[in-house]
Amino acid sequence: MTAPEGRGIAGQADTFRILHVSTGNVCRSPITERLTRHALVDRLGDPRQGGLIVESAGTWGHEGAPMEANAEIVLADFGADTTGFVGRELLDEHVIRADLVLTATRDHRAQVISMGHSAGLRTFTLKEFTRLVRAIDPATLPDPRDEGVVERARALVRAAAALRGWLLAPTADADEVYDPYGAPITFFRSIGDEINQALDPVVTALTGVPAPH
Repeated sequence: MTAPEGRGIAGQADTFRILHVSTGNVCRSPITERLTRHALVDRLGDPRQGGLIVESAGTWGHEGAPMEANAEIVLADFGADTTGFVGRELLDEHVIRADLVLTATRDHRAQVISMGHSAGLRTFTLKEFTRLVRAIDPATLPDPRDEGVVERARALVRAAAALRGWLLAPTADADEVYDPYGAPITFFRSIGDEINQALDPVVTALTGVPAPH
């Protein structure tokens, strides 16, 4: 089997793909995808600058569906772009191409890893990855000005994977982002805040650029 173009198996050294995964790909993962892109624009000027590509899919994804209306409202609150989103079902090719998979829950993480493709060392829940990233000394990572954002991002994933067995979650639910599907906008907004707070240190670590004030 030939891997799709993009990741190390087939290899594109100049890109780094981040894949966000939830269940339906209409609430949590669209919010996380678009907030990640928004944060990258804040830091780099363009989400593809430096070779970072951000995507999402769902383990039971509604192929071709728009994101939930409340998810759009939450993204608008943050000033993030909602245009052009199309729901996708998670496929092998998405996992193969991804350099980093960030899932909403531990169940999603287990489903991604069960697909194979040596995904275990690059698949984390979002909150798990945030916890690990906070424990990594930025000075130990490549300077993006010298080696590029892609090399820094790859090194960050390796460092996080090495820490995983040592830095455990404080509670069983600490690594979960709960599903707001069907909930009122107030719950969607609380989930949006939760996701945004988890993403901030991740994007800072990936890019080496703190959030602008």
